[in-house]
Formats: sequence, C-alpha cells, structure tokens
Amino acid sequence: MAGFAPGDIAAAPVPGARILVVAARFNADVVGLLREGALAAIERLGADATVIDVPGALEIATAAAIALDAAERAGAPYDGLVALGCVIRGETYHFEIVANESSRALTDLSVARRLPFGNGILTVENDEQAIVRADPKQGDKGADAALAALSLIRLKRSLA
Repeated sequence: MAGFAPGDIAAAPVPGARILVVAARFNADVVGLLREGALAAIERLGADATVIDVPGALEIATAAAIALDAAERAGAPYDGLVALGCVIRGETYHFEIVANESSRALTDLSVARRLPFGNGILTVENDEQAIVRADPKQGDKGADAALAALSLIRLKRSLA
C-alpha cells in the first residue's frame, strides 16, 4: 500500500473512472473506517465507486474477479480495484495464511488483467494498530489504497 503525503490528496482528478471496491465484513468496525476514507478519496478525485461486501480478506480476490467479469460482459468495465480488509494477528498460523494469500491473489489478479489496484488490507498486531491505521483522521489507509489505484489509472490513461 502506498503512503501519500497530504499534498498528494489534491492530485489531479480522474473523471469518470469506475472503481470496484471490495470490502471484507470481518473486523467490520475497522473496515468501515477504511471504506469511509476510500470512498471520500474516490469522490474527491471525480471517480465513481461500486462497493461489494464479502465475508473476509480471502474472499476479496474471488469476488473481484467475478465482478470484473460481469462488468466486462455488461460493457461497463471497471478502471480499477480497491481491496479493503483487516487481518489481526492471533495465536495461530492462520494470520500468515490470510495475509499472504489475500495479497498474492490480488496482486496476481491485478497484474494478469493490467488492472490498477490499491491494497487496503491491513495486517496488524492488534485492534489499536488497526484503528489508528484505518481512521480517516489518523492513518487513513483506505484513502491511501484508493489514491494508489487512482494514480495507476492516471498512469494507464497517460500511456494509452
């Protein structure tokens, strides 16, 4: 996930860009904060968002692929993808599996489809870290993920 300085938030608009936002319901309070930041950034830069909710981080890539295919068939493809979730370390190896495999699947999807992507899946040690990173008034990592995707859309448009 990219880190953006405050001045970057005023980046050039990306009018008409269609962004697919896939958000996990697991750790819903944290993901709600990520969603708030992401949607505000998308709106601020003149893009449109469609939000899909899924059970957890491992389901994000599959849901994204299904939605991307459906949008293509409908003749209204998405220009970018933003993934939002939160994986908090527990007492078992499950944390590593979810963190690594969700990231791998999303990166594979993005590269294979040449799809601008912003990874807003937090991987943290505890609830406190999650809140600080997700809160739009603190870390605002949802906005960072959206801005990363929009930055890549801007690049793709400039090279087309």
